[in-house]
Amino acid sequence: MGLLEKLYQMTALGDFFEHPASLLMILIAFFLLYLGIKKQYEPLLLVPIAFGVLLANLPGGGMSVDKVPEGTELLTIAKGYGIMNFVYYALIKTGFLPPIIFLGVGALTDFGPMLRNLRLAFFGAAAQIGIFTVLISAVALNFTLKEAAALGIIGGADGPTAIYTTIKLAPHLLGPIAIAAYSYMALVPVIIPFVVRLTMTKKELLINMKKQDKEFPSKRPIKNMQALKIAFPIAITTLVAIIVPSSVALLGMLMFGNLVKELGSITGRLYKAASDTILNSATIFLGLSVGATMTAKAFLNSQTLMIIVGGFIAFAISIAGGIFAVKIYNLFGKKKINPLIGATGLSAVPMASRVANEIALKHDPSNHLLQYAMASNISGVIGSAVAAGVLISFLG
Repeated sequence: MGLLEKLYQMTALGDFFEHPASLLMILIAFFLLYLGIKKQYEPLLLVPIAFGVLLANLPGGGMSVDKVPEGTELLTIAKGYGIMNFVYYALIKTGFLPPIIFLGVGALTDFGPMLRNLRLAFFGAAAQIGIFTVLISAVALNFTLKEAAALGIIGGADGPTAIYTTIKLAPHLLGPIAIAAYSYMALVPVIIPFVVRLTMTKKELLINMKKQDKEFPSKRPIKNMQALKIAFPIAITTLVAIIVPSSVALLGMLMFGNLVKELGSITGRLYKAASDTILNSATIFLGLSVGATMTAKAFLNSQTLMIIVGGFIAFAISIAGGIFAVKIYNLFGKKKINPLIGATGLSAVPMASRVANEIALKHDPSNHLLQYAMASNISGVIGSAVAAGVLISFLG
């Protein structure tokens, strides 16, 4: 009997009885894994996050991220709090990984569609309205100003930006905000059509961008696109560093990654490392450690529920904001723009553009607007990073 008792104590069964809420969190982890594996919703991010949630809530494993006293050395954290705490405090809490992910994203981004259609890039800025609308609403619901800003940034639909902003302003909300941000990014194919149905008419959906280009051709064609692509990341980094210096950590790394891509063979090895090894490694550690913050104690409360709901509202308002910005432009401009392009002002690149293109093709098989949607979509990445910098500057 003594041996049986020791065997029972060795297992986690007793911990499950003492902390039944952990079973619910494990079910949530299974659901997120289902979305990432079966439905293939952002699997590169959702699978590591979901598995991190699973590890954190398996009792006795010591894989959850806990609150460590300020000033604790990393070596002490590694020995006394476990590997996941070490990864979190070394790579996440310091704000290291989000800019590194932006480096890889920049290396995978082509700014060409945006540079060819600069007029459309402004709708990426308009889509950031969801951030500030939810910020104001969250303050009214008794969130602190910093917590409200971290909640509102979900509307930018950019996971690394949401994580970076939350680390700076409200680190105790990192788990639920990261889950909300990446979950809604994964649900872009569901949310954009939902908002489009509520805000757009059939006539607007049938606006054909290529026909508009033929009817109103550009008066200033770009003569040397490659030179412009090289100059753009240098110029935009310098400009943003002067106006919103707190955005440079994210935007600067995004632009550097893009620069090594556009320079071609002379920086080919840097491009390969940034877009492959570095990006993949950063994504693994980011996903696992962020997921490991999602313990039952941190997640199962009314504040988390409000974050989930508020994140959805921020997301929807951002999409609607871009759509209505195009509608207003169309009231005055001769060259009409399909409001679907405004719906892609989110940072969810390139998923938002693909979804908008599919919606347009359903209504008109000849209406290919992917390259136009990418102009707004890519500018949304820049817009969300700048918005995050503004919030950090004022509230950090």
